[in-house]
Amino acid sequence: MATRIGVYPGTFDPITLGHADIIRRGAKLVDRLIIGVTTNISKNPMFSPEERIAMVQREVAALGIENVEVVGFNALLMKFAEKQGASVIIRGLRAVADFEYEYQMAGMNQQLNATIETVFLMADVSLQPIASKLVKEIALFGGDIARFVSPAVRTDVVARVDTNGRLGDY
Repeated sequence: MATRIGVYPGTFDPITLGHADIIRRGAKLVDRLIIGVTTNISKNPMFSPEERIAMVQREVAALGIENVEVVGFNALLMKFAEKQGASVIIRGLRAVADFEYEYQMAGMNQQLNATIETVFLMADVSLQPIASKLVKEIALFGGDIARFVSPAVRTDVVARVDTNGRLGDY
């Protein structure tokens, strides 16, 4: 029987508790889950690709899931998935707005390679509002992000904000 390989792609800038939830659940659906840490040209990252890969590796190790590997990539998702031998792309959905974007992406990806399926996992209800972009914004304005990320990621984000400076005067 062939090994079922899945890819969970994202920028993970930073990795949140929502991402960890999808990783935990996605790893149960495949024999091997590859977390593809990529760069999105439409986003302004807080952390370098190398920092994000190391952060995700540390968080995955803390989850104690053995069938997960973290790999950086800078290519079309479907080319990366093909290179990894993946048959499944795993994506997390938080809200209707996510669905619209992800549905369009799944359709485009199917046009590029119809043999790789996209599987959507709904975020845990308690984690639905969490988004990396909002975590960064809260941290940049001096808010507490402890409910949205692990303690180690919180330390990383706070240290980066302290280095680069906060926004606002409150």
